[in-house]
Amino acid sequence: MAKHAADFIESLRRKAVSNHTITNYERDLRQFAEFLELRKATIESTDHILLRDFLNYLYAERHLGKSSVSRKLACLKTFFRFMLREGRLKTNPAELISSPRLPKKLPAYLAEDETATIMEMPKGTSLSALRDRAILELLYASGLRVSELVGLNEDEIDMQAETIRVLGKGNKERIVPFGSFAAKALQEYITQKHAAGKVRPEEDGSIPAFLSVRNPPRRISARDVQRLVARMRLGLKAGRKVTPHTLRHSFATHLLERGADLRSIQELLGHESLSTTQKYTHVSIQHLKKEYDKAHPKAKGGSST
Repeated sequence: MAKHAADFIESLRRKAVSNHTITNYERDLRQFAEFLELRKATIESTDHILLRDFLNYLYAERHLGKSSVSRKLACLKTFFRFMLREGRLKTNPAELISSPRLPKKLPAYLAEDETATIMEMPKGTSLSALRDRAILELLYASGLRVSELVGLNEDEIDMQAETIRVLGKGNKERIVPFGSFAAKALQEYITQKHAAGKVRPEEDGSIPAFLSVRNPPRRISARDVQRLVARMRLGLKAGRKVTPHTLRHSFATHLLERGADLRSIQELLGHESLSTTQKYTHVSIQHLKKEYDKAHPKAKGGSST
C-alpha cells in the first residue's frame, strides 16, 4: 500500500495539484491503509463491499460528517483510477460507490458596507499596515484565492493597466483586473517596501509581492493571510467570521448583484466549470428575495392600503 500511495502522490505533484490537496490525500490514504490492516485486507483484495465498510467505519466509529467522508471517498476514487490506469489493478472497486448527498451550502459573503469596514481596519502608515491594507484591497478587488495571492510576484502586477497575471489551479494562467483603490494601496506598499530596503529576490530572481514583517523578510504565507483576515472580524458585529475565501465570495456576489454576467465572473475567479460559479446565482436570488420582502406591500401577506 505504501509504495502505491507514494507513487500516486508523486503523480499528483507532477500535475501541479495544490499542496493542501496533497496533504489531505496523504492523510486519507494513511487512514485507509490502517483500516485495511485492521481488516487484514490488501489493496488487491479490496472490493466495493470493503469500501462501503470503510465508509461506515468513518461514520460510526470516527464520527465524521458527510462532507469529510465525501472528501475521503473522492481521494480513494482518484487513487483507484490511478491504480487501474497504471495496470496495478484489473478493476476499480470505487466505481460502484456513490458519494454521500451533501446539503447545498451557500457561500458566506459580506454586505458592501461590511466589506468597506474591513478595508478600513488597518490603520497608520507603517509598512505592516500598508501591506495589510494592500492585501485586503487586492483580495476583494480581484477575487484571488489565498494561494494565488501569496504566490504573486511584483513583475506579475501591471500597475498602469491595473491587472495582475495569476497562476491558478493546474498552473492555468489568467489576467485579472483590480480597481483604483487596490492600485493605490499596492503602490503605497510596494514603494515603501523598496524604500525600506526590505526587498530580497528569491533564488529564481523573483520578488514576492507581499513579504512578512520578520527579519529577514520572507514571502508571506497563506496562514499569515488567514490570520490577518481573521483579525478584521473585530470591526464587524460579534460572531461574524471572515476568511480570505469570504472576500472572494463577496467579490463574486457583489459583481453579480451589480449586473456582471456569470461567464465573466467564471473567468475572473478561474473556475474551470460554469456550474461552480452558478452557486452565486443562489446567493443573488436570496438577496433579491430579501429586498422584495422589504419593499413589496404584499410580500408578507399584510394588507395594502
